[in-house]
Amino acid sequence: MRLAGDETVNLLTTVALARLATRTRKPSYYYLLALTASDIVTQVVIVFVGFLLQGAVLAREVPQAVVRTANILEFAANHASVWIAVLLTVDRYSALCHPLRHRATSSPGRAQRAVAAVLGAALLTGIPFYWWLDVWRDADPPSTLDEVLKWAHCLIVYFVPCGVFLVANLAIVRRLQRRGQSRPRPQVGKSTAILLGVTTLFALLWAPRTFVMLYHLYVAPVYHDWRVHLALDVANMVAMLNTAVNFGLYCFVSKTFRATVRGVFQDAHLPCTLGSRSIFTVCPGDGIQRSDKESEPWMVDVETQLRRIVMRKDTRKAKQKNRLPGSLVSRLDE
Repeated sequence: MRLAGDETVNLLTTVALARLATRTRKPSYYYLLALTASDIVTQVVIVFVGFLLQGAVLAREVPQAVVRTANILEFAANHASVWIAVLLTVDRYSALCHPLRHRATSSPGRAQRAVAAVLGAALLTGIPFYWWLDVWRDADPPSTLDEVLKWAHCLIVYFVPCGVFLVANLAIVRRLQRRGQSRPRPQVGKSTAILLGVTTLFALLWAPRTFVMLYHLYVAPVYHDWRVHLALDVANMVAMLNTAVNFGLYCFVSKTFRATVRGVFQDAHLPCTLGSRSIFTVCPGDGIQRSDKESEPWMVDVETQLRRIVMRKDTRKAKQKNRLPGSLVSRLDE
């Protein structure tokens, strides 16, 4: 149930970010939108393919080809999510440390091309993980291929991105400190605050998974030690939190995002409301007629406004009749 709720939250985040990207045309919103989409793919692959399909739907062991194909999608989605965050980091670094160059080169089209390139590269880097070792069932010690794949995964998804995050965030913080020396109350932009929050949460939530994976590789395999098995389960669940906490971070930091989410809820609620409320019509001669006797506050307000519009038209027409000659008044009556 919690994972289903995470999917709903991410879908809501996607709709809100899509509206902001369309309205503002800012590259940072395109990066955040792609990041959320990658998180949705990760949740779908892990939960529905890895758990529900195998355990709840088929109730039997899934063919290895299906499991290995799901591994490709899972690792590709992980790599895409992390490296889109790297794109966001580079974009914010360029905006703060090289503003003139950023204004000249930054555009929605360039952001979309960068996201497409990262998605393609992530899919290519996920293909070798077709041969990823099943740590839950394989009793044999890891082979050279397993060791290479685990180190490649740790480097691609954690160590290299965290190095980029650290260097870029330090440069951003120093830049903000320099601005703070010249301004009495330095302000941190919303995009920069979101970036710092996203990268910090990623580094904290993915650290246990990376540590347990290397511990399993060199110290104790999962198959022989239930404690490592439990630790890897917990580490994977903690890493999965990274796909669900961004919505709360965006709401906490950005007032614009909160207003957009509120608008999404209002637009989703309005058709249902109109379907259940009473209907009224505007007649040229009689004003407003209600189709039933039910009265709602919001309908009363709309009805009042329409009555005022009709009364203004009648008043304006009456004034014109009083000012115009009799022949023109008879034409108006016609």
